[in-house]
Amino acid sequence: MALDDDLRDLARNPTLAVLEPDALRQLVMGATPRRLNSGDVLFDRDEPSEGGFLLRSGSIALDPISRDAASRIVWPPALIGEMALIAPTRRPTTAVAREATSVLEIPRSLFQRVLGNSPRSAERLRRLIATRLRGFAGDLDELRSRALNDVEKS
Repeated sequence: MALDDDLRDLARNPTLAVLEPDALRQLVMGATPRRLNSGDVLFDRDEPSEGGFLLRSGSIALDPISRDAASRIVWPPALIGEMALIAPTRRPTTAVAREATSVLEIPRSLFQRVLGNSPRSAERLRRLIATRLRGFAGDLDELRSRALNDVEKS
């Protein structure tokens, strides 16, 4: 894929879209393209994560019960392993290509270096993550309230 196509794909991803164009360009230039055939494992559950993957083409099954089944399918421009771009984690799921698939591998070290070189992008990403966390906290409060109401009714 051409550089412009990769830049467009990064900019279409909701998380990466907050980054400035120069930061996106740095990510594309430093990322490693990988091709997978149908059935190839991108990563296994509980594996240490060193970064994320931008899905460029094809599709990936996350948490497959077997190589032929999946609980969730993702398509471009999905960012797989988003949290691994920010902090060391273990993979919570297995990721398997469902067809010929292309990804851009973005190492955490690259992502953090790009954010260090682009304070405005880093701040925009911080705001996005804060907004998401407030949303998750609100969802948890709602679920807690429902659970308490259900307990009180029984």
